[in-house]
Amino acid sequence: MQTKEPQYQIQFNTLEEKGPVRLGPTAGHLYRSDPRHLGFLLARYKFCAKLLSGKSVVLEVGCGDGFGTGVILQEVAYVHGVDFDGLFVNSARELAKNENMNCTFELLDITEHSPQGLFDAAYSLDLIEHIPKEKENKCMENICKVLDKNAPCIIGTPNITSRAHASQWSKEGHINLKSAETLKGLLSEYFQNVFIFSMNDEVVHTGFYPMAHYLMALAVGVKG
Repeated sequence: MQTKEPQYQIQFNTLEEKGPVRLGPTAGHLYRSDPRHLGFLLARYKFCAKLLSGKSVVLEVGCGDGFGTGVILQEVAYVHGVDFDGLFVNSARELAKNENMNCTFELLDITEHSPQGLFDAAYSLDLIEHIPKEKENKCMENICKVLDKNAPCIIGTPNITSRAHASQWSKEGHINLKSAETLKGLLSEYFQNVFIFSMNDEVVHTGFYPMAHYLMALAVGVKG
């Protein structure tokens, strides 16, 4: 296969050698239903990747289909993802194998168990809002059990103030939305320091929390 511009040939060579990349169920659905949202999702992973840059063994809680894991792996050495949904885990494993990614994925309910090992960082995007409030403390306990005492932990979740603009599908699944105050309150039970960032579309900032669509919390210093 040839193109008129040789500098682009590598793109076609890679396609011929490895075939197309499968987006996975989550990213594939977003591409078909709301392509802009893919930009928002990748921006959240990029924020995590930059903050966790240089870490060796990182835990992803609620990894889904593993679509964003590759972004994290641009900055860290290894990621272990856990999710309670076997279909997502299988999809993530297939992606990792096809793309030769330095990560593993495990079927695990974080509200019931901790993964094996010790991690020097953790992150969890778009999970806490799906966990019943009565189980959120167990979730945090199981994360903290496997973190080094100085490990950073990043939690990302839609802001409760964005609920008025959410779809019906989103409202049904988001049973435990947080405000900046309640998210910080929860994480402060388990970490010495908690920093809250606002996020609108792809932009992370320190603006007025109630006007943020999404919240990103950086927690450091595991208590106990």
